[in-house]
Amino acid sequence: MRPVRLMKVFVTRRIPPEGRAVLARAADCEVEHWDSDEPVPNKELERGMAGAHGLLCLLTDRVDKRLLDIAGANLKVISTLSVGVDHLALDEIKKRGIRVGYTPDVLTDATAELAVSLLLTTCRRLPEAIEEVKNGGWTTWKPLWMCGYGLTASTVGIIGLGRIGQAIARRLKPFGVQRFLYTGRQPKPQEAAEFQAEFVSAPQLAAESDFVVVTCSLTPATKGLCNKDFFQRMKKTAVFVNISRGDVVNQDDLYQALANGQIAAAGLDVTTPEPLPTNHPLLTLKNCVILPHIGSATHKTRNTMSVLAANNLLAGLRGEPMPSELTL
Repeated sequence: MRPVRLMKVFVTRRIPPEGRAVLARAADCEVEHWDSDEPVPNKELERGMAGAHGLLCLLTDRVDKRLLDIAGANLKVISTLSVGVDHLALDEIKKRGIRVGYTPDVLTDATAELAVSLLLTTCRRLPEAIEEVKNGGWTTWKPLWMCGYGLTASTVGIIGLGRIGQAIARRLKPFGVQRFLYTGRQPKPQEAAEFQAEFVSAPQLAAESDFVVVTCSLTPATKGLCNKDFFQRMKKTAVFVNISRGDVVNQDDLYQALANGQIAAAGLDVTTPEPLPTNHPLLTLKNCVILPHIGSATHKTRNTMSVLAANNLLAGLRGEPMPSELTL
């Protein structure tokens, strides 16, 4: 009896234990992991990809034509441990008939929680306040000291009322937000009804919002959407939050808007590049809170993502329906 040929799988990073266990139980696969929290070097990635049938990657792994050429004709499926797919050369992948799995829905709640945390941290100036306690700046109670901005009776503008945008609005509503605005490719009356949210243009959203939260996908249409013109339209008391992708924002323009007092503050969970260099001008500003892309970083969510990514990969390799397949 001829031995069964195992399908070669390459995993570009150490993934959470529950997802790893799913792959370990796959008797029809030979799985190689880059067993590190740090990115796989290019040479190791190319070696691992050569002849692979399946790839499980992260949003930091750029899968382009060159890498697909190295993988060769064996490659059947790419499973990404992310909702975003802007790191994948989708046109090239579609041309080659490769299936793509991704991880929507399972990180919605965790990311929405982080967005609300970041918004409150930024608008109430919590990092500044903590620093004042540590450095002796807290001398007595002062009526005007460390004042920020509250959500009660405010207008919140959401760029991209998808799953995560809706989950953020749902969490902000009990804070007493008076009005929700949203913008995107098209109106979503059914989704917006829960919040009585109004569909407006991006310039109108910028001008009328007290808080702007960016949750849209990165596309050619949204790249650089939040730029000098956008920030100039915003209120001087407005707070800007981005949890989508760094490239949706022109960071030079954001720096100028914050440094010149055009807007009050910004909170970012995503930047360009990632990680942001420690000497970047944005890091010199007290009114800019920057987190290291931790939107989905809860133990439960990351484990769930890894299981979904592993199951997507195995289903694709076996010619079965994926739990979450991206339509190409």
